[in-house]
Amino acid sequence: MSTVLFWFRNDLRLHDQPALHTACAGEPRYLLPVVCLPDPDEITPWGFARMGPHRRGWLADALHDLEHQLTRLNCPLLICAGPPATTLPQLARAAGASAVVCEEIAAPQEQAEVAALRAAGLPVRTVWQSTLLDPASLPWPVQALPASFTPFRQAVERLELAPPAPLPPPTALPPWPPGFEPPASLRVAAPAGAARPADARASFPYGLPGWHGGETAGLAHLARYLARGLPATYKQTRNALCGLDFSSKWSPWLATGALSVRRIVAELRRFEAAHGASDGSYWLWFELLWRDYFRFVHLQHGAKLYRERGLSAAPCRPKSHLHDARALERWRQASTGAPLIDAAMRELTATGYMSNRLRQVSASYLVHELGADWRAGAAWFESQLLDYDVYSNQGNWLYIAGRGNDPRGGRRFNLDKQAAEHDPQGTYRQRWSAP
Repeated sequence: MSTVLFWFRNDLRLHDQPALHTACAGEPRYLLPVVCLPDPDEITPWGFARMGPHRRGWLADALHDLEHQLTRLNCPLLICAGPPATTLPQLARAAGASAVVCEEIAAPQEQAEVAALRAAGLPVRTVWQSTLLDPASLPWPVQALPASFTPFRQAVERLELAPPAPLPPPTALPPWPPGFEPPASLRVAAPAGAARPADARASFPYGLPGWHGGETAGLAHLARYLARGLPATYKQTRNALCGLDFSSKWSPWLATGALSVRRIVAELRRFEAAHGASDGSYWLWFELLWRDYFRFVHLQHGAKLYRERGLSAAPCRPKSHLHDARALERWRQASTGAPLIDAAMRELTATGYMSNRLRQVSASYLVHELGADWRAGAAWFESQLLDYDVYSNQGNWLYIAGRGNDPRGGRRFNLDKQAAEHDPQGTYRQRWSAP
């Protein structure tokens, strides 16, 4: 083939890019890297923007960094407006591209995008690349994946399964097709960068140098985290509610694909070889295995994970107990009257981030105390979180609601107990109290 259209999705990086290597493997003469911006005006069924300002700004950072790196390789990034189903066929015709190569994403909307391209007659080759472990290396076919995480983890560790080594970034790429000029109706400039919040309380201060989006900053953050020896203390600090160092903070870069999870683990293993393994470094691996598991669950169940009843055989709520939209609004607006929940929701709105512990407690409160539909909460996290990840977000909300991969049938947190254990002096609640 002479021209390949490479479609960046949630893989906005050049290091460890199997899909990009695949696009270049047949030695095409020309390559056209493209990204399709999400619709900034898209509204969820729950009545709010699907992508809020923090996520838009974080994505803009990642695109600016990727654009710079590709320009240095003399193969610029083409940034387009409009849905992939209409944009990519037009580009393929204009560039004379015979195929599209992209990463595989096992979520309904992303699957529908690829299906629409194929229905339009455009050949698409997808490459699975977002997990540590290759699905083919698992001891079972994906359709026979264990129904809960623990037996999955135990089998992986018993068999000593290890991820493939990360691929190096390309040192050269094929150029654009000669004389190609993208249709003016499609091409747009990279979106404006983040309106960076200067809130000194932020646990992920992406307004500060060193915390920006994109591959360059992500790799630098990974190196700093390891150089400071922070894996050794991760298990002891991971349930903290605020601060810069209590967790790895890898997730925002992982979410846009600016960091490869295989690169992270390769660097973590080098750290362990030099400094020794610890409970903390093991727990980082443990959490990344959870990330893998939620991805494999999507390969196994697909659209079933997006139903109200999820994977549960239990019936949905009766019509007399329908979703309470007013309760959802109080939760979103940090006006529930529960100080810990309201503090967490203020932090989320102000910074696009909150700790994992608070995500679980806030989700439990919305579902089990306020009686709202878990899918509405999942949609709000999708809108707001810098590190929104379709697999982990859906999996965790199902888990809390008892509609997913939890053998205990859901997690209902005692709010008083959580506050006493994790904020005994009320420091966090005071930090994010109402003005």
